[in-house]
Parts: sequence; structure tokens; C-alpha cells
Amino acid sequence: MTSLAILTGAGMSADSGLSTFRDAGGLWEGYDVEEVASISGWHQNPKKVLDFYNLRRAHAAEAEPNAGHRALVDLESCYEVTIITQNVDDLHERAGSTNVLHLHGELSKARSVDCPDQVYSIGSAPIFIGDLAEDGAQLRPHIVWFGEGVPMIEKAAGIVARTDALIVIGTSLSVYPAAGLVDFTSDVPVFVVDSGAPDVTDDQWIHYRESAAVGTPKLVQHLVNRKEQLRKEKQSG
Repeated sequence: MTSLAILTGAGMSADSGLSTFRDAGGLWEGYDVEEVASISGWHQNPKKVLDFYNLRRAHAAEAEPNAGHRALVDLESCYEVTIITQNVDDLHERAGSTNVLHLHGELSKARSVDCPDQVYSIGSAPIFIGDLAEDGAQLRPHIVWFGEGVPMIEKAAGIVARTDALIVIGTSLSVYPAAGLVDFTSDVPVFVVDSGAPDVTDDQWIHYRESAAVGTPKLVQHLVNRKEQLRKEKQSG
């Protein structure tokens, strides 16, 4: 086993204090999800959407990577690691992970409403009505909203199809198309770290029924130890 693909979801960030749709019952900080996280909501009230994401961006900037984020960095010392995250915060990068693919966009970036390729890093700064891209179009959050396609899903599927093992952390595997990535694995072990993960009878699935911050360090230690043991066996043989 040399390569690992890691799919992370909302539970990964929840352990850093960032709220999730699931925990909020369809509300985020008092906002209705359909009004602020969909392309139709943007067309109806762009100011409300910007205000919501300005708040989320500020909260994400205040959050810190948790033990789960930090543990994943340790895997890079002995495996080829790609993190595919459904989260829009930058906690993986701030923890030190070097190869992160964001399926649903990034809070710390903005883009033109007319040209998806005009993307700008804005850090924790807010976006206001009247803030324009180079093409003169309004800036919007660089986020994939409900009702929009997921541009990075094909690249993610290719990564999963080639990996030696898949690790799934902090996701119920109920939100598509991300949840469908597990179907691209080819007879490889699947490790799941999630206290509420669904029961799966496949012998290739190994469960850590704990939160991301608690279960991920345990799994990482297991994988690091496994790699070290294989190295010693190879040397002795």
C-alpha cells in the first residue's frame, strides 16, 4: 500500500467548532440553506448570500485545525496522500497537508459570476455588492452551490479509482455526488471514521465509530505502524 485517498466531510470541521447542515437542521446561523447555499438563492437575493458567506468566512478564519487534521499530515511521511474534501474551509492546508482537492469550493476565494476561471484569493475578507472581478462582473464566493455542477468530481473519481486504500472521515456518505466516490474503489480497503457512519457489511470496510478528532489519530497511527512493520520485514527478509 503506497497511496491513500482521503475523503473528508462536515464532521471533520465540526470538531474544530464549525457548524454543519446536519447539526443545524437545515439552518446555518439562522439562515435557511436553500436561500443562501443555492444558485436560485443567489439570483433572488445576492446580498443575503454574500452576508451569509462573509459570516462563514470569518468563523472559518477563527477556527483551528483539530487533532484529526493534524494527524493526516503525518501520513505524508510514508504514503502518497491526496485529501478530497467536501469542506470549504482551509483547515487541512493550515494543518500542513500539501495535496488537497476541494470538491465544493473554497471560502477563502472569490470568483467572477460570469467567468469561473477568474478566481481570487481573499483570505478572510468580506465580499460586498459592487466588488468586481477583472471582467467587470460581480464577485461571488468560490463555492459550489446546490443546483450547480461539481467541476472537480471527475478528477476526484480518478484519484479514488487509482488509490491503494480509501479513508472516509466525518461524512455520512449520503450527499451526492461526493458519496458516490466510494463506488470507484477497486477491491481496496476502506477505512471509515465517523460516529454516525452507516452500517456496511463489506469485509473491506473497517470502522472507527468515533469523531474525526478522536478516531483519525488512531487510524493514522495504525497505518504508520503498518508501514514501519512492512519496512522492517522487508529489511529482515
